[in-house]
Amino acid sequence: MHSIQAPSAVVMVRPHAFASNPETHDDNAFQTLSNRSADVTSRAARDEHDTAVAQLRDAGVTVHVFDDHGVRDTPDSVFPNNWFSTHSGGHVAIYPMFAPSRRRERRADVIELLKQEYRVQDVIDYSGLEQDDLALEGTGAMVLDHVARIAYTAKSHRADPVLLERFCTHFNYEPIAFDARDAQGRDVYHTNVLMGIGTEYALICLDMIVEPDRRAMVKSRLEETGKTVIDLSHDQINEFAGNAIELTGKNGPVLAISARALAALRPDQTAIITNSATLLPLSVPTIETAGGSVRCMIAGIHLSHR
Repeated sequence: MHSIQAPSAVVMVRPHAFASNPETHDDNAFQTLSNRSADVTSRAARDEHDTAVAQLRDAGVTVHVFDDHGVRDTPDSVFPNNWFSTHSGGHVAIYPMFAPSRRRERRADVIELLKQEYRVQDVIDYSGLEQDDLALEGTGAMVLDHVARIAYTAKSHRADPVLLERFCTHFNYEPIAFDARDAQGRDVYHTNVLMGIGTEYALICLDMIVEPDRRAMVKSRLEETGKTVIDLSHDQINEFAGNAIELTGKNGPVLAISARALAALRPDQTAIITNSATLLPLSVPTIETAGGSVRCMIAGIHLSHR
């Protein structure tokens, strides 16, 4: 069964020099700096990644793994969902990144594999806009409803409004942008920490959307497009409960979510998910110190096989 929203194949990047990136620390409230040695941290992140890959493959998800050998100083390379995205009809986007170290994560071999194994019609590369200090960090900056063609976007310097409009015009999405802040009043750096969209449900912290009118509009758009809204608390967001991705496994939809995030969900919330998907908790505590969780680690492939 092929699902438009929940891809059955993904790209993941195996980290060899993982670290909590000092360049992104200022605007990522989810980041914590580790007191462990670089080697210990890096090895722990690699082990978590490898275990997650094995669990996804066991569930029947195709995982294309690329090693990051750490020669390019890319501490966040384990989060490839920010620098490229794929779309049905054979379209690929490559994105401009805010932090200079994250720009080095883009790699031609990933795009080449997509072209070899899947039908790719065109690749639209926005990365040159970094020269103008513009960023649009992929499916971190935008949470995409691939069925209803909506790009939900928390406004930030990692999601430039002009670029968002340009992407939406090229790829045929409707932009829905809003201001979002955490409980401390800090801007949310990536939309995918506060929401995730499955086929039948959406995880979202509505409280983080600042303007009441926008909040009501986002909720009604999610419901109009057939999603049951699972409203998350600020505390649940801090446990990465919004940073999940629905994939298609051998027995239907699975929700890949951090073990920590799943532990933060209430039984009535997990019941909504398990109506239509199997929960697949992945334990990634070291990787989460960099301020991203399971969703950030997975770049979905929404392309047809060759």
